[in-house]
Amino acid sequence: MPKKVVLAYSGGLDTSIIIPWLKENYGGCEVVAMIGDLGQREDLEAARKKALATGASAAYVEDLREEFVTGYIWPTLRAGAVYEHKYLLGTSFARPLLAKRQVELAKKVGADALSHGCTGKGNDQVRFELAAKALGPELAIIAPWREWEINSREEAIAYARTHNIPVEQTTKNIYSRDRNVWHLSHEGGVLEDPANAPEESMWQWVVSPAKAPDKPATVEIGLEAGTPVSVNGKKRSPLELLSELNDIAAANGVGRMDIVENRLVGIKSRGAYETPGGTLLVAAHRELESLCLDRETAHYQQILSLRYAEMVYYGMWFTPLREALDAFFTSSQRRVTGSVTLSLFKGNVDAVSRRSPYSLYRTNLASFTMTGYNPKDAEGFINLFALPITVPIEAPAR
Repeated sequence: MPKKVVLAYSGGLDTSIIIPWLKENYGGCEVVAMIGDLGQREDLEAARKKALATGASAAYVEDLREEFVTGYIWPTLRAGAVYEHKYLLGTSFARPLLAKRQVELAKKVGADALSHGCTGKGNDQVRFELAAKALGPELAIIAPWREWEINSREEAIAYARTHNIPVEQTTKNIYSRDRNVWHLSHEGGVLEDPANAPEESMWQWVVSPAKAPDKPATVEIGLEAGTPVSVNGKKRSPLELLSELNDIAAANGVGRMDIVENRLVGIKSRGAYETPGGTLLVAAHRELESLCLDRETAHYQQILSLRYAEMVYYGMWFTPLREALDAFFTSSQRRVTGSVTLSLFKGNVDAVSRRSPYSLYRTNLASFTMTGYNPKDAEGFINLFALPITVPIEAPAR
C-alpha cells in the first residue's frame, strides 16, 4: 500500500475531496498536494492553504506558465494542430506538463504513488497516466473516480459537505471548468444535452458578441519561424503576448466555441470553450503559412497536423512520434516569418493583411497580366494532366 502520494491538486470539487478519501482508504497515507500555476487566475495560495486544512502534509504551488506557453502551446500552434476542426486543445496539452511536474515532485519528496481527480469516462485520466508511465513508471497511480462509490458530481458535493470541505460547486452551479492562460472550458449542466444552447451566464471570459463594440478592432501579430513574437509591432514575452491577445479578443467577442467531440475512450461529449487569444493566433499563423509555404509542404502538413492534434488530444505527448513530428514542423516553419493583421468584429475574425520577407506570392504571376508567364504552356500541361481521363476504359474481350 502506498505510503506517500503526490496529488495533482486544483482546489476544485474532485481534488478537494480526494485528500480525505485517500487518507481514509489507503491506511492514513501521507498526501502531498501539487498545484500547477498555468495562468488560471485563481487564488493559488488559498488553494494551498485549503489542501493543508483538508489533510495534506504539504502543498506546493509550481509556476509552470512560461514552460506551458513555450514548451507546449507554441509547438502545437506551429504544428497547426486543431482537434476535430474546432478544439484548440487547451486542456489537452496542459495535462502532460502537470503530470511531468507531478512526477518530478514525487521523486523529490520520496513519494511512491501519484493521484489525480480525473473521471473514469474522460480523456484526462489517459493524459495524466500516459505521461506518468513515460516519466515515472515505478510510481503507482491511484485514480479515485475509478475506485470509490461516488457516481456523480451531486454525490461528490454531498461527500464534501459531510467532511466540512468548502467547494464552489452547488447542484445549481454544476459546471466542471478548467482554466489556464490559453483557454477556459465548461462541461456538465445543460451542456450534457446537445439540444440545449449554452446558458449566457455560463460564459465567463469572452464577452457576448451581441454586446461587443459596434466598431471593428484591428490587431497585428508578428511571427518568427512560426512562433508569435509581437503584437502591433511591439515585441512581447510569450506570457505578455498571449495575455494581451486574450484581452483584445475577449473584449470583441472572439473565442467562444461549442463542440460535440469524440473522446479517446469512445464516448461523444459536449464541451464549450473560451479561447480568445488562441483563436487569433491560430488564424494569424494559418494566414501567414498560406503566404510562405509551398503547395506540397502545405498540403502534406495538413495530414501531419491532424495526427499531431490527435496525439495531443490522446495524451501522447511524451512519445517518439510526437517528438519526430516536432522536428518536421520545426523545419517546415523556418520561413513562416512575417506579420498578419486581423480585423475583429462581434465574434468574427478576418485577415486583412499578410506580409513576409519569405513570401512565395508573386504579383506578376498572380495578376491578370501575362508578364512572366506563357499561357501557351498551359495547353500541353492540360493535355498531359487530362491524359488518364481521356483514355477510354474498355471491357476486356471475352
